[in-house]
Formats: sequence, C-alpha cells, structure tokens
Amino acid sequence: MSAMTTEYSGTGDPERSLALLWRKPPTPSRGPKPRLTVDRIVRAAVEIADVEGLDGLSMRRIAKRLGVGAMSLYTYVPSKGELLEIMLDEVIGETLHAVPADAGWRARLEAIARQEWELIRRHPWVLQVSMVRPPLGPNTMNAYESALAAVDGIGLSEQEMARVVNLVTDYARGAARGAVEWTLAEQRTGVGHDEWWSARAPFLDRYVEGEFPVSGRVADAGVVYPDPEGDFEFGLQRVLDGVELLVSSRAASDRPSSDR
Repeated sequence: MSAMTTEYSGTGDPERSLALLWRKPPTPSRGPKPRLTVDRIVRAAVEIADVEGLDGLSMRRIAKRLGVGAMSLYTYVPSKGELLEIMLDEVIGETLHAVPADAGWRARLEAIARQEWELIRRHPWVLQVSMVRPPLGPNTMNAYESALAAVDGIGLSEQEMARVVNLVTDYARGAARGAVEWTLAEQRTGVGHDEWWSARAPFLDRYVEGEFPVSGRVADAGVVYPDPEGDFEFGLQRVLDGVELLVSSRAASDRPSSDR
C-alpha cells in the first residue's frame, strides 16, 4: 500500500450514490444479460485497494481485473465518488454479525471497537477516506443502529449515546491508524523496526546517557515498541472504564434521594 492520501466520502451525485448503495439502479432496457454487476465491480475494487491503497485504484485497473473495457464500467458506476461510497459500505458490512445482541453494553461496545480495529487492519485504505459525510448505505446505517442500540436504555441521553459511540469508534480507528503506519514504515523503507532501533541504540547511548532517567527506566523494564495490539487493548479498556463511570453517574443521579 502506498503513502496515504485523503479522499472524501459523499462526493458522488446524491441520487446516483443512494441508488447504487441500496442496489436500486434504473431498470435495464431489454437486451442481452449484462456481463457485469455492481457487486462484482466493488469486490474487484476492494481487492485492488487492499493491496495498493486508493492511489493504485482506477477504473482501468478494475476493468483489467474483470477482463472488460474501462468504459463499460461507467454504465454501472458513473464516477469514483460513487465507487468509494459503495466500497466503504461493502466493507462495513463485514462488521454486522459479530456484535453479541444479548450481551451487556460494555461487551457490545468492546465488540464494536474490535470490529472497527480488525476492519481497518484488513482494509487499510479505509483510513484514506474521510467519513465526516458517511456513505448512507444499508450496511453503514445498520452498523450505526447496532452501535446505538448497544447503549440504548442504560440511562444516557440520545446525545450522550451518539457521543459514546463516536468516542469508541474514533478510538479504534485512531489506534488502527497507528498500527497501519507501523506496517507501512517497514514496507516502504525495507527496514524492520528492530533493525532500525539496533542501528541507532549505540549512538543514542553515547549522546543521551543518563539524561532521561524516566525513559531509561521504562526501557530497562523491557517495554517493547511497536506494540500496536497491546496499546489498543490497554486503551480500549480505559475508554470503556470512562464510559462506565458516566453510566454509573447517570444511574446515581436518577436514584431517589432516600436511596443515596
């Protein structure tokens, strides 16, 4: 995957984008059965982006993968703006079946965070797309509904519910970004992290010996970096601890004064 550039979801034509997201394209005219489908195009696009990032994605590359002419794709997906929205909604659909509906709110939020983390590790190109304006497709909307349902009925206001969901998913996405960047650094430089540190350690000791005692104590304790999985797990539990404090405070404020 190449260096990250930023694309923006929601740049496609609204009517065409929603029709494609919900698979409600115009009724085809009579004639031979179409050689392609939107689903086939999207799967091919995701496969290319998974390996090469969005910089390696083009209608020409997708067409070559499918064995068709590039112009034929535009019959199904008119522009890259619509394509990105469908791709995002497609991969978000991978997260819909692993959240335990009968579990407590904390277990459900934890599952949602893990799904977000794993989704981005599988599809790092997702980080190249700003979803400030999310794809309003069935998978995206189902995922958001499921996330809100995880904290529904636990004493939070609707605004707090939305903010808790944003907090957890934003945390998972940020942690996944760090993990992806570690991987990209190795891939693009050809130098592993252990090798990078080993090459600098003797010189670093020469220049900073004894000047940073707390950092030195942490290093002597055997703290190893990179450790993106460990950082993610530690941070996720602290985020959920914070949500638990919020839920507890709301429950306490709702109790009658005689019960306090």
